[in-house]
Amino acid sequence: MYTSDIQIRVRYAETDQMGYVYHGNYAAFFEVARTEAFRQLGIRYKDLEADGVGMPVGELRTRFRRPARYDDLLTIRLLLKQPAEGSRVLFEYEIYNEARELLTEGHTLMVFVSTTTGRPVPVPATIASKLAPYFSDDETAGPLGGVQSVPTDAPAPAAFGK
Repeated sequence: MYTSDIQIRVRYAETDQMGYVYHGNYAAFFEVARTEAFRQLGIRYKDLEADGVGMPVGELRTRFRRPARYDDLLTIRLLLKQPAEGSRVLFEYEIYNEARELLTEGHTLMVFVSTTTGRPVPVPATIASKLAPYFSDDETAGPLGGVQSVPTDAPAPAAFGK
């Protein structure tokens, strides 16, 4: 399993009239955690895109337990509990406040696609090799738990459809 923690301080502009972090901002928090985790592994989204590979979100789930508020220092923990498989990778997230209370849980299912065709492509070898040391043979054998497979004839994600 691979984990990575980053911290984000909640800005005033990220809150709603009630003083809570607006729910739509959590997707951006997840994206920052993904980008930074990949950067820590030596993987840059910019390089993936230059190689013709995009990673649109195929699924997003967020469960709110407690609100985050203005000026809270949040720790966003990214967890890869299983290796990337086929054309997908499942990122899980936990968001904690400074008191270490769990505020939010979520996941994003990312799909590797060709930026030219918009069609799913296999996990790039560079990503698979950088993640491999974090998983035992038992963990690399099974399918993504609880996630439906993405058929190769699936419609192209809107962000990359041509």
